[in-house]
Amino acid sequence: MKLTVVGTGYVGLVTGVCFAEMGNEVWCVDVDKEKIQGLNQGKIPIYEPGLEDMVKRNMEAGRLHFTTRLEEGLSLSLFLFIAVGTPPGEDGSADLNYVLSVAREVGRKMEKYVVIVDKSTVPVGTADKVREAVAEELKARGRSGLEFDVVSNPEFLKEGAAIDDVMKPDRIIVGTDNVRTAELMKELYSPFVRNGHPILLMDIHSAELAKYAANAMLATRISFMNELAALCEKVGADIEQVRMGIGSDRRIGNSFLYAGLGYGGSCFPKDVKALIHSSREEGLKPTILEAVEEVNKRQRQIFVERIKGYFGSLRGKKLALWGLSFKPQTDDMREAPSVTIAERLLQEGALLTAYDPVAVEVARLLLPSEGITFTKDAYEGLKDADALLLITEWHQFRNPDFERIKSLMKAPVIFDGRNQYDPKVLRSYGYAYFCLGRRQCI
Repeated sequence: MKLTVVGTGYVGLVTGVCFAEMGNEVWCVDVDKEKIQGLNQGKIPIYEPGLEDMVKRNMEAGRLHFTTRLEEGLSLSLFLFIAVGTPPGEDGSADLNYVLSVAREVGRKMEKYVVIVDKSTVPVGTADKVREAVAEELKARGRSGLEFDVVSNPEFLKEGAAIDDVMKPDRIIVGTDNVRTAELMKELYSPFVRNGHPILLMDIHSAELAKYAANAMLATRISFMNELAALCEKVGADIEQVRMGIGSDRRIGNSFLYAGLGYGGSCFPKDVKALIHSSREEGLKPTILEAVEEVNKRQRQIFVERIKGYFGSLRGKKLALWGLSFKPQTDDMREAPSVTIAERLLQEGALLTAYDPVAVEVARLLLPSEGITFTKDAYEGLKDADALLLITEWHQFRNPDFERIKSLMKAPVIFDGRNQYDPKVLRSYGYAYFCLGRRQCI
């Protein structure tokens, strides 16, 4: 099949490349000329394991094209995927300007039947607005009789595992009331569900809401565990043992049941805000979601206050940060806990060194230029450090050389924001070790 994907951000690029990998011919479109030029030269604008090789392979096979001209792929494609950003406004609402701009351009340039697929994360009712925008442009051209359909097909990608999530999805949601369109979407996705996982057909509004509901539920689990971690510290319980106790219940499971520094990234913060806004627009009070957001913000403050509580004053203290991206296996710094924490520590007069396996260059653009030194090696920034702060749980941080760390630091102090280490092991090395919600931490 032939399809066009508009937007070469995280979702659009990974989705387009994976469709090409399955043998389809794909045009990836973006208005950013520099990005498209780079992609045509094999330069990948994001870090995602395996993506670079997949792009190269499919470009060489002639199945994958990058262009700034929508009509190049639209004239040949049966499917047009909209995968552009929906950034949050000041009130938390999703900004649909990019989505509707694409819809209007499609209406101005389409010459044959096309299935327009909303892949961007959008609030309920967006497909209706897309349909109206396309129809208005067709009417202006005198082409009102030209047929098209609009489908909601939300993405469920985890950064760092996005390729697997597309190639081997848990489920595919298709929102449409049109039998013909449903069959076309099932045919397009059939190679991806040979693992037996379902293609779920539903009405468009339910499909649109399902994406927000999924991310809000996962965010809720994270905030719930962080709130429990605070209680564990007060009553002498251990959040890791509590996690095992509830995670073994088949009704609950273990996913996203880890206490830490809270959620970040491009999805959870934005989608929780958007769902709160949508609820308020409908006259509802989203009590649970408001609490989820509040707990998430508070968690980073708790971490900073714990560091301050140990040192008294942070002025002149050298603190080494391990991990900057919002999660492992990505260079995404959007809403990363490291940004909030680093800014607050700098305000308190601390001197920071920071290391991340892939996110340093992105972090340079977001973090203050004064008071922070980025290192090329995890151990480099530990020399004469007053404390090590584990911010992101990259695999290479799971079993470091604790003797070497101790020999480099001014004092053996670790603040573990991800509960990665065994308190007994750290104590045996002579560390002052602080974590979240664990009974054995100092």
